[in-house]
Amino acid sequence: MLKAGAMIDPIFQTDNYQLARKLLDAAVLRHEAVATNIANAETPGFRRLDLAPDFGAQLKARMAAGDFGKHAASVQPKLAEDSTARTVRPDGNSVELERELMIMNRNSVEHEFLSELVSSNLKQLRLAITGRVT
Repeated sequence: MLKAGAMIDPIFQTDNYQLARKLLDAAVLRHEAVATNIANAETPGFRRLDLAPDFGAQLKARMAAGDFGKHAASVQPKLAEDSTARTVRPDGNSVELERELMIMNRNSVEHEFLSELVSSNLKQLRLAITGRVT
Protein backbone atom coordinates (compact mmCIF):
# COMPACT_ATOMS: atom_id res chain seq x y z
CA MET A 1 0.00 0.00 0.00
CA LEU A 2 1.38 3.42 -0.98
CA LYS A 3 1.52 6.19 1.56
CA ALA A 4 -0.10 9.50 0.58
CA GLY A 5 3.28 11.26 0.73
CA ALA A 6 4.78 8.78 -1.73
CA MET A 7 1.94 9.45 -4.14
CA ILE A 8 2.30 13.23 -4.18
CA ASP A 9 6.09 13.45 -3.99
CA PRO A 10 6.45 13.19 -7.80
CA ILE A 11 4.20 16.24 -8.18
CA PHE A 12 6.56 18.31 -6.06
CA GLN A 13 9.60 17.01 -7.94
CA THR A 14 8.54 18.35 -11.35
CA ASP A 15 10.97 20.73 -13.01
CA ASN A 16 8.41 23.54 -13.30
CA TYR A 17 7.33 23.38 -9.67
CA GLN A 18 10.90 23.21 -8.35
CA LEU A 19 12.05 26.00 -10.67
CA ALA A 20 9.21 28.23 -9.51
CA ARG A 21 10.10 27.51 -5.88
CA LYS A 22 13.79 28.31 -6.46
CA LEU A 23 12.91 31.54 -8.25
CA LEU A 24 10.54 32.41 -5.41
CA ASP A 25 13.35 31.80 -2.89
CA ALA A 26 15.57 34.07 -4.98
CA ALA A 27 12.91 36.79 -5.08
CA VAL A 28 12.60 36.71 -1.28
CA LEU A 29 16.37 36.90 -0.90
CA ARG A 30 16.62 39.74 -3.44
CA HIS A 31 13.98 41.65 -1.46
CA GLU A 32 16.12 41.27 1.66
CA ALA A 33 19.12 42.56 -0.29
CA VAL A 34 17.19 45.59 -1.57
CA ALA A 35 15.93 46.37 1.95
CA THR A 36 19.50 46.14 3.26
CA ASN A 37 20.77 48.33 0.45
CA ILE A 38 18.13 51.00 1.08
CA ALA A 39 18.80 50.90 4.83
CA ASN A 40 22.50 51.45 4.14
CA ALA A 41 22.19 54.08 1.39
CA GLU A 42 23.90 56.63 3.65
CA THR A 43 26.46 54.27 5.22
CA PRO A 44 30.00 55.25 4.19
CA GLY A 45 31.76 52.50 2.26
CA PHE A 46 28.71 50.23 2.02
CA ARG A 47 28.71 48.07 -1.12
CA ARG A 48 25.32 47.06 -2.51
CA LEU A 49 24.18 43.46 -2.20
CA ASP A 50 22.35 41.32 -4.73
CA LEU A 51 21.93 37.67 -5.61
CA ALA A 52 25.25 36.00 -6.31
CA PRO A 53 25.72 36.11 -10.09
CA ASP A 54 26.29 32.36 -10.36
CA PHE A 55 22.71 31.56 -9.28
CA GLY A 56 21.26 32.13 -12.75
CA ALA A 57 24.05 30.17 -14.38
CA GLN A 58 23.51 27.26 -11.97
CA LEU A 59 19.77 27.23 -12.70
CA LYS A 60 20.36 27.28 -16.43
CA ALA A 61 22.95 24.48 -16.27
CA ARG A 62 20.73 22.27 -14.09
CA MET A 63 17.71 22.81 -16.32
CA ALA A 64 19.77 21.97 -19.42
CA ALA A 65 21.06 18.79 -17.77
CA GLY A 66 17.50 17.59 -17.14
CA ASP A 67 15.97 16.23 -13.94
CA PHE A 68 16.12 19.63 -12.27
CA GLY A 69 13.25 18.66 -9.97
CA LYS A 70 15.27 15.86 -8.40
CA HIS A 71 18.44 17.95 -8.00
CA ALA A 72 16.93 21.34 -7.16
CA ALA A 73 18.32 21.26 -3.61
CA SER A 74 21.83 21.65 -5.02
CA VAL A 75 20.99 25.12 -6.36
CA GLN A 76 20.58 27.73 -3.64
CA PRO A 77 20.37 31.50 -4.10
CA LYS A 78 22.89 33.42 -2.02
CA LEU A 79 23.64 37.08 -1.45
CA ALA A 80 26.91 38.62 -2.50
CA GLU A 81 28.41 42.04 -2.93
CA ASP A 82 27.51 43.41 -6.35
CA SER A 83 30.89 43.69 -8.07
CA THR A 84 29.33 45.53 -11.02
CA ALA A 85 27.93 48.38 -8.89
CA ARG A 86 29.88 51.56 -9.28
CA THR A 87 30.69 53.85 -6.40
CA VAL A 88 28.19 56.69 -6.44
CA ARG A 89 29.49 58.78 -3.55
CA PRO A 90 32.88 60.04 -2.48
CA ASP A 91 32.71 57.86 0.67
CA GLY A 92 32.67 54.64 -1.43
CA ASN A 93 28.98 53.78 -1.08
CA SER A 94 27.60 52.02 -4.16
CA VAL A 95 23.86 52.21 -3.46
CA GLU A 96 21.75 54.17 -5.97
CA LEU A 97 18.42 54.69 -4.24
CA GLU A 98 16.40 55.14 -7.46
CA ARG A 99 17.82 51.91 -8.87
CA GLU A 100 17.00 50.02 -5.67
CA LEU A 101 13.41 51.24 -5.80
CA MET A 102 13.06 50.09 -9.42
CA ILE A 103 14.55 46.70 -8.54
CA MET A 104 12.19 46.41 -5.58
CA ASN A 105 9.16 47.11 -7.78
CA ARG A 106 10.23 44.59 -10.43
CA ASN A 107 11.03 42.03 -7.76
CA SER A 108 7.59 42.51 -6.16
CA VAL A 109 5.89 41.75 -9.47
CA GLU A 110 8.06 38.65 -9.97
CA HIS A 111 7.36 37.48 -6.42
CA GLU A 112 3.62 37.90 -6.89
CA PHE A 113 3.69 35.96 -10.18
CA LEU A 114 5.79 33.13 -8.73
CA SER A 115 3.63 32.93 -5.60
CA GLU A 116 0.56 32.57 -7.77
CA LEU A 117 2.26 29.88 -9.87
CA VAL A 118 3.23 27.80 -6.83
CA SER A 119 -0.18 28.38 -5.28
CA SER A 120 -1.98 27.22 -8.43
CA ASN A 121 0.02 23.97 -8.35
CA LEU A 122 -1.12 23.40 -4.79
CA LYS A 123 -4.73 24.22 -5.71
CA GLN A 124 -4.60 21.68 -8.54
CA LEU A 125 -3.31 19.07 -6.11
CA ARG A 126 -6.10 19.88 -3.65
CA LEU A 127 -8.67 19.59 -6.44
CA ALA A 128 -7.25 16.22 -7.50
CA ILE A 129 -7.37 14.88 -3.95
CA THR A 130 -10.67 16.30 -2.72
CA GLY A 131 -12.57 17.06 -5.89
CA ARG A 132 -13.17 20.57 -4.53
CA VAL A 133 -11.36 23.83 -5.24
CA THR A 134 -11.71 25.16 -1.70
